[in-house]
Amino acid sequence: MSKKRNFVLFGLLTALFGGGAAAASMFFDMAVVPKKKTQEEIDSDPIDAKSIRWLRNCPDREDVYINSIDELRLHAHFIKAKEESHKYAICIHGVRSDGEFMAMYAKHYHELGINVLLPDNRGFGLSDGDYTGYGYFDRLDILEWIYHIIRQDKDARIIIHGTSMGAAITLMTTGEKLPGNVVFAVADSSYTTLVEEFAHVYKMSKNIIPVSVALFILRFCILFKCGYDIRKVDVLEAVSKSKTPTLFIHGDEDKLIDPHMSARLYEKCTAPKQYCLILGAAHVRGAYVDPEKYWNKIEKLMEKTGY
Repeated sequence: MSKKRNFVLFGLLTALFGGGAAAASMFFDMAVVPKKKTQEEIDSDPIDAKSIRWLRNCPDREDVYINSIDELRLHAHFIKAKEESHKYAICIHGVRSDGEFMAMYAKHYHELGINVLLPDNRGFGLSDGDYTGYGYFDRLDILEWIYHIIRQDKDARIIIHGTSMGAAITLMTTGEKLPGNVVFAVADSSYTTLVEEFAHVYKMSKNIIPVSVALFILRFCILFKCGYDIRKVDVLEAVSKSKTPTLFIHGDEDKLIDPHMSARLYEKCTAPKQYCLILGAAHVRGAYVDPEKYWNKIEKLMEKTGY
């Protein structure tokens, strides 16, 4: 009877971990392998489509490249201000996207007379890389872009503005020792930790495999294939070390990243900070749903910081 019970238990465990491995593999492909939106998907959003056309046809746009500290070739779109300016905005995109998808934000900054840099995060757009880093490597890439700007203009005044994963990258960058040229940061819809966000998304898939099993396997898949530990993508820890004035923005209808995550990041942040909740906005739709409130908050922060 004992042998039979042990056999049944072994079978259940095998099925559990086998199912967990399958679920983790599917989730790995969905979450870590970079994806690009089709032109049809771009055209489905009139605002994005119009903004991307503006970027592609902008006579002031140029392609710039740098090398990361691990020797990947990184690409960004650079849009020079119409008149000479020492002001710069680095706009950082989220998952299943690339630098082009920050074109709407870039257009607004450009109209304010600001130079704009739109990096393709590693693995996206024209940048080298095979996997999504969620901020682990990317924060150091943004540091390289910051120093690239400063090498071109020692008087540069820089703001960092990220959405979704780009917001997490922004906040993880502020957790590093930044030069005084960085004036403030805007984090639109950031997660708190990657483990917490993966768990949240996995639960929404309603998979029968327990989240703890799937994440355990996924963690080691990412560590082995991508070279980083998802437990070290901790945005809460980063903001606890930040000295950069930061505006946290989130939509109250966000189902992909819980709005409470931004609230917790705001509470944990040790730098001068502001919080803005956009009512009726789904994931990273704040600037679309209520652009007046969204940009007024940012422009008031510009005034307050002397940008």
